[in-house]
Amino acid sequence: MQSRVNFRFVFFLCFTAALGGLLFGFDIAIITGAGPFLLQHFKLDDLSLGWAFSSLLFGCILVSVIAGRLTDLVGRRRVLLAVAGLFALTTVATGLSPSFSWFILARFLGGLAVGGASIVSPMYVAEIAPANLRGRMCAFYQLSIVIGILASYCINFLLRDAGLWNWRWMFISGVIPSIVFLLMLVRAPETPRYLFKCGRQAEATALLCRLVGPEQAAREIAEIQASLAEHHAGWRELLHPGLRRVLAVGFVLAVLVHFSGINTIIDYAPIILQSAGLKVDAALFSTFIIGLTNFLFTLVSFWTIDRFGRRPLYITGSLGMTVVLMLLAVASVLNRFTGVIALGLIMAYIAFFASCIGPVFWTLVPEIFPNRIRGTAMSVPVLTQWAANAVVVLFFPLAFNHIGKAPTFGFLGIMALAQALFLWRFVPETKNMTLEQIEEIWKNAGNRLTGVDKKEHDKVSR
Repeated sequence: MQSRVNFRFVFFLCFTAALGGLLFGFDIAIITGAGPFLLQHFKLDDLSLGWAFSSLLFGCILVSVIAGRLTDLVGRRRVLLAVAGLFALTTVATGLSPSFSWFILARFLGGLAVGGASIVSPMYVAEIAPANLRGRMCAFYQLSIVIGILASYCINFLLRDAGLWNWRWMFISGVIPSIVFLLMLVRAPETPRYLFKCGRQAEATALLCRLVGPEQAAREIAEIQASLAEHHAGWRELLHPGLRRVLAVGFVLAVLVHFSGINTIIDYAPIILQSAGLKVDAALFSTFIIGLTNFLFTLVSFWTIDRFGRRPLYITGSLGMTVVLMLLAVASVLNRFTGVIALGLIMAYIAFFASCIGPVFWTLVPEIFPNRIRGTAMSVPVLTQWAANAVVVLFFPLAFNHIGKAPTFGFLGIMALAQALFLWRFVPETKNMTLEQIEEIWKNAGNRLTGVDKKEHDKVSR
């Protein structure tokens, strides 16, 4: 059947949802430049500094328990509206914090917004985008995270000399994109798959016809209805043998994506570069270069994710990160951990992650779960990745300063290698498939997650 995709409408909806990713990236990275000033203002030790950076992540963990289930109950759009409002409130509250305790509380509450966005924004994009565009649209969500990170780096550098309130203005500036996100969501509809799930068939059909044309819509409606016709048992269904396999894949990917070091590099880049001999101004400017590298190589993923597929990119990126992290460890052992070498290797690490890992992770996670339980099931890998993120970010200053640079980078490198091996062994390719076709792959995989009928898969992929 011919598909008549309404590119303008699809792009508007995916762009709107992806703004949640921009705020996600902003809130995660704005503390990067504020960190050195927080260290002086509140007189923090290594563990307190780790807590300042990771408190937001513990908020992400808490909301991950309920946000996915909440989207299955009240819808994707309503949760996104709540997330946008919470972003606006907590960015201001963080900047106005009168004490370190209030700062931690505000960051923790901000984590509720970040965690909610990390579940619902990619889910919304996956359920809106046509199969042949879903990889690129989910990559656009990752690009929005990267833009948020880059914007925060720019703001950090520009406000570094703004006086005693410099770190406060850094956080408060986040209220502007939060309001834009909220206003755009007012014009966005609910996703067609959620509308079918709650019995609003006429509304869902009209929306699908507007998105992909009536012929393609008819095909997708049949697949969606067949998918939703199966028994739905809420949390208990996660224990079903078929879903256990998918959950195991999501769980391990969520652990390894952070244990391979991305958020330690993003959050602690100025501190790492200062340890390599750079001054504060040079370290903050270098984070802008890192953010620009992140942005440029995320753009690369737009041309690769739907062309080469998820598996080749993820494996290539993981192996590249492994090599870079091991070189950082070797440079530390040989006392060659200088500013230029550290910055160059960090940029290479970011390039591999941005072009291969980040976009694919946020594409794979929402697309591997069945329609009828996607929101609930998404809670597991998202909660796991925030927990892994929080642990790594909390203890990185202690490991880096007391255990040593080489063991720390070496451990992260081993985790990156484990990530490549896990993808090669356990994750099938899913490019150019509808969500319902992907569901069938996992359902029929049997005991071996890679036991997909290759001929049938190649036929569908083409």
